[in-house]
Amino acid sequence: MISVEHLTKRYGPHTAVNDVSFRCEAGTVTGFLGPNGAGKSTTMRMICGLTPPTAGAATVDGRPYKRLSNPGRHVGVLLDASAQHPGRTGREALTLAAQVMGVDRGRVDSLLALVGLDAKAGRKRVKQYSLGMRQRLGLAHALLGDPRVLILDEPANGLDPEGIFWMRGVLRDFADRGGTVLLSSHLLREVEAVADRLVVIGGGRIVADGTKEELLAGSGTRVRGLDPDKLEWALTTAGVSVTRTPDDALIAQADAETVGRTAAAGGLVLLELRPADGAGLEQLFLELTTPNGAAREAAR
Repeated sequence: MISVEHLTKRYGPHTAVNDVSFRCEAGTVTGFLGPNGAGKSTTMRMICGLTPPTAGAATVDGRPYKRLSNPGRHVGVLLDASAQHPGRTGREALTLAAQVMGVDRGRVDSLLALVGLDAKAGRKRVKQYSLGMRQRLGLAHALLGDPRVLILDEPANGLDPEGIFWMRGVLRDFADRGGTVLLSSHLLREVEAVADRLVVIGGGRIVADGTKEELLAGSGTRVRGLDPDKLEWALTTAGVSVTRTPDDALIAQADAETVGRTAAAGGLVLLELRPADGAGLEQLFLELTTPNGAAREAAR
């Protein structure tokens, strides 16, 4: 488990992280979201002992990162895919890390295969790697010590759609086997697809923390009808607030049963009826992290 208690970081008069607290439980993927400059990376660096906090504390399995014996065997960290020696080959980088951690070198080849770096890629020097290849190597390094916890900052940056899908599967499998994942990413739909919990930070403060279902419960229902105008009129008349999308679908602030019954009562044909989760996280993110949206949320 990762526990963050009242973490604060100040740089002179500027407060980068302000009284941040949250937990990541075993067997879960926690999506850590926020705009650039919100304090995500600073928080993750404090958890990993790379940046000393001004106040507060963070622990992994009850101990600060710096007090973990051979921390790579407990926590796999990927904070910067470019922070790897450019002159070493991928295989050399992992082999050296295995020696430092006291890990069987046989894991090197198996992990290179797991992250999709074949023997030819393993012989290449890191300076010849694309960003996506460095991300794969960084994930292999994070997994090398067979840790129970992963802390990953933008691990999908530079990956193609196939690579993003692959990484989602790796992280989901890790958590399903009892591991703990703290994942920071700007790819909101990918986070929504893999995360169990969401922690949203804005302006250095936590603005939302809960399960995905709890935080997206109010995102409404997406509905598309054969006659969009009549459908919108029927829902509005029934007291349901709706927003029209560019493809003539409606986002109705009501559950699917209410929307379906309203359409049926009006004899309207529906072409689509489903939870609006696809847009829910994006909408939630904007509401919580933009000044106007945060003001609206606080006024609720």
